[in-house]
Amino acid sequence: MIRLMIATGQRRQEVSALNWSEIDLQGKLWTLPSQRSKNGKSHLVPLNTLALRELESLCPRTEGLVFTTTGKTPVSGFSRAKERIAKRTGQILETMEPGRARVYPPWRLHDLRRTLATGLQRLGVRLEVTESVLNHISGSRAGIVGVYQRHDWAEEKTEALDRWNAHLEAVVKAHFT
Repeated sequence: MIRLMIATGQRRQEVSALNWSEIDLQGKLWTLPSQRSKNGKSHLVPLNTLALRELESLCPRTEGLVFTTTGKTPVSGFSRAKERIAKRTGQILETMEPGRARVYPPWRLHDLRRTLATGLQRLGVRLEVTESVLNHISGSRAGIVGVYQRHDWAEEKTEALDRWNAHLEAVVKAHFT
């Protein structure tokens, strides 16, 4: 679930309650329905290679929750999972650069969205596209722009998340292979 959050930049609650009926693996698209999105707007999330790889590793079905331990409710226990990740990340950092883990800053799962947003800006993605990837309707999509601008940024979002995918793969290759 967290790897899918990293690959797509979507919200924890939206990813944790992901249903297979929202996923089109062949079309490489996740359609988040309006009733599940924070802003009440349906959202199309292009699935990059990393996101597809994560979903395909879960033995895709055609119905039901993607991330569940009961088959009936979405996963929970985010604090425990995040703490395990933070501990393991600290261990990895310590082996890479002794002493660095002691100054590793505290973080929250929501920071993964900030990381993606910052990363997309560094990769030269337009702010409007970044906000569309995140399904934000404030900022550059608020006010009069929100009334008149109707472009869905679909192609640009796909390109942005593919660039993010390439960046993540380069980071992993540089530090973990």
